[in-house]
Amino acid sequence: TRSEDLREEFSKFGPIKDVYLPVDRESQRPRGFGFVTFEEQRSADDAIAQLNEQDFMGRRIQVNFARARGAPRGGGG
Repeated sequence: TRSEDLREEFSKFGPIKDVYLPVDRESQRPRGFGFVTFEEQRSADDAIAQLNEQDFMGRRIQVNFARARGAPRGGGG
């Protein structure tokens, strides 16, 4: 999947600020997930409601709000 493909599909729900597809540092291949940032909250809500668990380019996708990464794990003193 290319960022252009995601932008085309998700723009049906409203204006998009950014599409980001992380790649593996070593292989330079996509990591299998991405982030779409909408200009408006309502657009994101609509995209989740309509696209979550749907087929997109031959794959079932999960569409939800991104979660903030947790604090680094490990002991510290």
